[in-house]
Amino acid sequence: MFAIDLADDAQLFPLEVWHAEEFLAHIDRGREFIGQFIGFPDRATDLESARQLLRANAEKSAADGARLYGIRVADTLVGGVLFPNFDAAAGNCEVGCWMEPAGTGRGLVTRACQVLIDWAFDVRGMHRVEWHVAAGNEKSIAVARRLGFTREGVLRQSHLHRGVRQDTEIWSLLAPERAAARTA
Repeated sequence: MFAIDLADDAQLFPLEVWHAEEFLAHIDRGREFIGQFIGFPDRATDLESARQLLRANAEKSAADGARLYGIRVADTLVGGVLFPNFDAAAGNCEVGCWMEPAGTGRGLVTRACQVLIDWAFDVRGMHRVEWHVAAGNEKSIAVARRLGFTREGVLRQSHLHRGVRQDTEIWSLLAPERAAARTA
């Protein structure tokens, strides 16, 4: 297993099926906070459903698709980042994140997403990385801005979450834009 240091006491690591108990404990601690905009708390309600969620993501990763990573602070899982969509053949992927309150305010999501974005562009040769966010999720929108994404538009009432239709903002970062920003 590999881990990448994000800060002195924080690491990014692949979330796997054998992390199900740790993942469920994390979701339980942050269930309401995370669940405001993210569906994991509604899908991981007990140990078996947490295992199934992680198993489904492991199968997608094995097929060169979606990938799921955890963020630990002082040996406690507090959030994560993911590629919910990853299409290497088309050169397009999507990056996302979630965090329980104990992990917020330290820039960990921004640093972890930067690791995923760098890997997508530099290692996998992606052309486009997307960020999909509920229009009311100001913290996630702020991360997209910090990472240099451009807001493309809004899919009105496109996502049903907990019985409410949410607008979804679409943000993107293109390989040429990233290259230009790195040389500036």
